[in-house]
Amino acid sequence: MPAMAPLRRRTSVALPMALLVMACVMMPPAFTAPVVPDVGPETLRTLRLLRPLIGGAVLTSALLGASSQMGKVQDNVVGINVKKLSTVFCNLFAVWLALSAIAALKQPATFTWVKSQYFTTLLGLLMFSVGITTTIADFKECLKRPGAIAINFISCYVITPLLAYVLAKAIGADGPILAGLVLVGSINGGQASNLCTLIAGGDVALSVLMTTSTTLGCIFMTPLICHLVLGAVVPVDAAGIVWSTFQVVLFPIFLGVGLNTLAPKLCKAVSPFTPVVGVISTVLLVGASVAKCAEPIQSAGLPLQLACAALHLVGGLLGFSATKASGFDEKTCRTVAIETAMKSSAFGFLLASLHFGAFNVRVPSAVSVVWMAIVGSVLAVYWKSRPVNIEKADAKGVA
Repeated sequence: MPAMAPLRRRTSVALPMALLVMACVMMPPAFTAPVVPDVGPETLRTLRLLRPLIGGAVLTSALLGASSQMGKVQDNVVGINVKKLSTVFCNLFAVWLALSAIAALKQPATFTWVKSQYFTTLLGLLMFSVGITTTIADFKECLKRPGAIAINFISCYVITPLLAYVLAKAIGADGPILAGLVLVGSINGGQASNLCTLIAGGDVALSVLMTTSTTLGCIFMTPLICHLVLGAVVPVDAAGIVWSTFQVVLFPIFLGVGLNTLAPKLCKAVSPFTPVVGVISTVLLVGASVAKCAEPIQSAGLPLQLACAALHLVGGLLGFSATKASGFDEKTCRTVAIETAMKSSAFGFLLASLHFGAFNVRVPSAVSVVWMAIVGSVLAVYWKSRPVNIEKADAKGVA
């Protein structure tokens, strides 16, 4: 046992240190900017570059002091049946999302305190909670299945845009609403899909690669589809999307993978609880998004609500069917279904606000924020109750 003490001390420090590094990189500047006197531009530029380290040094001293107490309470925490509470909490994911959406609609002030500048940190925390359950070997295995990534890309940028157009015509949508629905169908997969894949027992590493591929793909696919279908060119900040992909998806994921590589026992111990962090982050993000556009959501009629729900649900099922028809295993099919169902509706709302003159173009994206989260979480919890037979899945896996 004495030989294990240094290992415990190191691993007890590893998690808060990793969270600290991620927070310092993704926090808004106001949290980490030091107060400086009137100095020259070169000195000021240097201090700005060092602000994450300055803020990190202060926080580290507190975290290191607290981490010494973690080992003392670890055994007591294990004795409590927290795992079951975590499972129950995550199984009610759809309920928490529905409650947050209702609260945001009825009382927007409930979530307006979640400012837009916090979104990057919350999304990064969500992705970090997914990353520490993933290994480098998982990504290597995914690269052996480029066909699955291709199917998801086609589902994202061919199946769902066509489905959105058909649904818009079916409900007799006018021009702005039709444009808004097609825009939702033409955007990339959302980051919350990685969390739902984790809860559903899907392939998390594959989900991350799919999210990254569709996010990078939206640089050219979203404007192209809008131009072909709507006759309008939607300019997209390509450099901004690439940086956001690194900041929100790649950096926290690989930080988590790195921690899992350096301290696998610690990550295995906390892995039952990491979905809780992701669920809370997602609930805050959905609530804040809905609160910012509560009025257009309430003004939307029932046909548009049903169309948005069908876009996410039917889109996901079509993605599942296409993957299954191609001979992939159940785990991969679930991953593609969730990736296809969970579009980045908040990004669609931003594009509609910036690049379309008619206000109603953004309404489908506002409605979609709620249905995307509900459909994805329902699929995740449904599949969580029906675990994949790993041996059977491996036997049917397609290279």
